[in-house]
Amino acid sequence: MGPQSGFAREQQETFTRKRENPFYKGLLKQNDQNFTFDFPKSSGNHNVPRSISDIGHGKIENFDFYANETSMESSFEDSMTKSNFEPFNQATLEKSKKVSKTTPIMFTRATSDLEFSFRSLQDSINELHGLTLKKYEDHQTLHGSSKPIEKTYLVNKRKEDLSSIQLPQCAASFYNGISPIMEVVEQCETAKRLNLYLRAGKVEVNAGVPGRFLHAVIAQDVSDVGSVALTVAYAFYLNETQKRKEYCTVPVINMKREELNARVELKWLFESCQLDHTSLTFIDEVDLSYYDLFGSLKLVLLNGQKLPAKQEALKDAIVEILTCRKGEPAYPSVEVVTETEDCSCCTIVAEKFALTSPETLVGKGFSRLLLAGILSDTENLTKPLCSSKDKYMASLLIHGAGRLGYNGLYQLLKYKKHDVSELKVVDILRKDFKRWTRVGKQDTYGSRMSNNGLSSIGISIGQLLSHESAAPQQIKYFQQLEKLRLLMIVSGYYDSNKNFKREILVSTESVVLMKTLLNFFNSNATLLPLKDLHRPGLMVEMRAFEIDKVISRKTIEHLLGEFGGNTHEQPGL
Repeated sequence: MGPQSGFAREQQETFTRKRENPFYKGLLKQNDQNFTFDFPKSSGNHNVPRSISDIGHGKIENFDFYANETSMESSFEDSMTKSNFEPFNQATLEKSKKVSKTTPIMFTRATSDLEFSFRSLQDSINELHGLTLKKYEDHQTLHGSSKPIEKTYLVNKRKEDLSSIQLPQCAASFYNGISPIMEVVEQCETAKRLNLYLRAGKVEVNAGVPGRFLHAVIAQDVSDVGSVALTVAYAFYLNETQKRKEYCTVPVINMKREELNARVELKWLFESCQLDHTSLTFIDEVDLSYYDLFGSLKLVLLNGQKLPAKQEALKDAIVEILTCRKGEPAYPSVEVVTETEDCSCCTIVAEKFALTSPETLVGKGFSRLLLAGILSDTENLTKPLCSSKDKYMASLLIHGAGRLGYNGLYQLLKYKKHDVSELKVVDILRKDFKRWTRVGKQDTYGSRMSNNGLSSIGISIGQLLSHESAAPQQIKYFQQLEKLRLLMIVSGYYDSNKNFKREILVSTESVVLMKTLLNFFNSNATLLPLKDLHRPGLMVEMRAFEIDKVISRKTIEHLLGEFGGNTHEQPGL
């Protein structure tokens, strides 16, 4: 706007609006309240008396609006529309910065008049467009006391196109309409505290937790959304409530950090919840057996009665179990055991926070973390075992879903789980991977390697090979990285006619082993009828096939186990 727009800094006038505030009638002894809002000021006297009968009806008959022609051309609504929908310059798009509402709000008790004081609107718009770092305070004076409340907002570039996701109509209409390229998100105070706690714990672990016990909270090695959310939230709860100085309570995510690259839904959830995943501790970043050796390890086991086989040696360090799977206790010596079959474990943790510190659940980021865990565990509250307690706690955490709602948040997480558009071939193969390890004797086929592996993907073999340049080389690199004598890639997808298709690609360490595998397939042709897929660019140790009939992945896994002889299955990495 030009210099004659009427938004000069030095001109500050008031906007007065009269009405009763029915909300505070029940909170204060006197019925009449006065609230003074110091918003950005505009030029011209704007006195707008409004009767209580107009509240909530959007009437404009009683408005006496005195404004010059210039200020009318720059209405508040137009200005805010510009600030939301105009593209920002490239410098501001490179990274997110903090931006805050530049409108101090003052509440005072006096009369029933509601007075607004506006500062320059243009200044506010300039600050928003320039992403100026500021903060604001809400001064609330009720019964003569005043307490400042500081809020901070984040401005992020919208990264994904949500038009292809089947969101509920209410959310889809918002995101698929004229969507701004930037989104303004209120920073969650609980998430800030959580990040500080995680960062401090990471520093302690890196230093070896001197003079204290490592109180590690760990879940089963199936690291889905529910399991990860449970691990982080329950460790935070224990740290907030126990206050034991001799304990360093740390959530340990039971997967390698590099696996996070393949878990698009987890990365999205962390970012959406304002959780700094670089401050998390993953299983490959801490040697739990070292602490157990010196008697300074205390384990809290989540989401199961028993540790995974590769961590079974740590069983004597378990001090607490929290699980939603009732059964014969694997470790009778553990004194603190919480078992339930009527709800998600995330529901239990959310209930604990609600009873001890309900203000922790107010923040949108932290409530979204727990809500995502509940929705993931209960398949959007539709599982037969989903209880009324799950639904109640989900309702309590609904603020975390934002405009998406329950269904929208669940559908978005589900979409992200299967989205491989931004992943490398190695990460696609790692996303759903199982390993079969030979136990004891030398391999039947004389191979120096003793591992077979299976990766499940949700795209066709053709799409996988065209996903990245040098895709066959990346497949071979993954095979060597995991020390596999044989890698089988099982594809399950729907074609353009909505018909389900199953394809496989096998990669062996040698041509001799490939011949042996083909002979094995021929002898089991009734169970696994194969048809050659001719794909250019494949190495000599690779073959691609289409399966002529619908066959389950479990059947393929069983055959692969038979081919490996006496093997031990290891899900995940």
